[in-house]
Amino acid sequence: MNMIRILLLSLLFSLASLVEAASLVLPQFDKNVHLGVASCAASMCHGSLIQREGSDVLQNEYIIWSNSDTHAQAYQSLLTATAVKIADNLGIADAGQADICLDCHSDNVKQELQGDKFQLSDGIGCEACHGGGQHYISSHTDGTINRKQHLQNGLFPTDQPQSRAQLCLSCHLGNNDKYAGHDIMGAGHPRLAFELDTFGVLQPLHYVVDDDYKAQKWSGDHYITWVYGQLQASRAMLTLIINKLSKDNSLFPELALFDCHSCHHSMDKLSWTRSKGQGFKPGTVRLNDGNFKMLIAIASGTKMVKPLQQHLTAIGNAVHDKQQLTGAIAKARLDIDHLQSLIEHQPMAQRQRHARHVLQTILEMGSDGAFADYIAAEQTTMAIDLLFEVIEKKAEFSTEISELFDLVYNENNYQAIAFREKISEINNRLN
Repeated sequence: MNMIRILLLSLLFSLASLVEAASLVLPQFDKNVHLGVASCAASMCHGSLIQREGSDVLQNEYIIWSNSDTHAQAYQSLLTATAVKIADNLGIADAGQADICLDCHSDNVKQELQGDKFQLSDGIGCEACHGGGQHYISSHTDGTINRKQHLQNGLFPTDQPQSRAQLCLSCHLGNNDKYAGHDIMGAGHPRLAFELDTFGVLQPLHYVVDDDYKAQKWSGDHYITWVYGQLQASRAMLTLIINKLSKDNSLFPELALFDCHSCHHSMDKLSWTRSKGQGFKPGTVRLNDGNFKMLIAIASGTKMVKPLQQHLTAIGNAVHDKQQLTGAIAKARLDIDHLQSLIEHQPMAQRQRHARHVLQTILEMGSDGAFADYIAAEQTTMAIDLLFEVIEKKAEFSTEISELFDLVYNENNYQAIAFREKISEINNRLN
């Protein structure tokens, strides 16, 4: 590829990233005053002890969040002995005051945008996800005002899976504004893992998808939520690779972008094989490509599968060459956009068939040893779980699904051969 073409592709990628960033402002940076959780917690608003009958919303959202949602404890986790040790390792005097910690453990807006009832100690509260309430708090209960106007008043579209994915991934993966890099991991921070649909189900819902909800908001299924999560996670990963590998002139790369377990294993555990190496030489540190592999499965059965697979493979092979890396990423980004367009225009019946095809592809990939890396196996397990639910066979395969979760429960004890055998067993039984 000549230099001019590489520069043009790099420019296209940069412009696409700028357009995406400009079109969606995350709540932390929305420039609206964040009034604080207490502004939403009155008993006649969202702080009722029980669900209220005859209301368009539950009205006990605050109670659900404060009692059962782990986001409510995000700030408090900064005060634990473990957090104190991590902060000390990083040379941080107080994790509860450091932006690098608060950016993802609280609603860390600028002080001038903090209302009278605002407290950083509320953790990931209402406005950290729903946007600063300065303008919509007085209008969102007005039945004459439609949802579009609420969004214009600062309400964040958490119902939309692509927007929600970008919001969640800003912390659960990272972006240009906040990122848990290898230094933070080395200091003792847990490895970040995320899948949009699964993690959404794990938290208690503080809404009900009823007729009123459907009339105003997106109310899609687990499959589409998963798809959008994988699309956005792959985009976010490509952006991080560009900014932290391709554009970064540091001598040492940002290792958090690579597969952790390529390096983090016992020196006595000689587990490398040609199949596990996936075409790379022994000792090669491979990119964290768990989301990319899910994306290839999603693209299966469409015209995008071959170019996407080609360009994602090229990215893995080009980590030593910044020019080739930039060009491959720009192409993959366009592939992802085209794939999303295809999925968005699928009729419901075709979407159901495609979900089954994607599950079949994942099982075949797993049977061939494509998920030898732990992170890929982790993504695969969550995908299989929800896809069996989509095709209404989860109960039939509940034992095997539970066994898959057992196999990825402890990353330090992960056995790639056992995982492959279990996938093959499921694949054979489904067919």
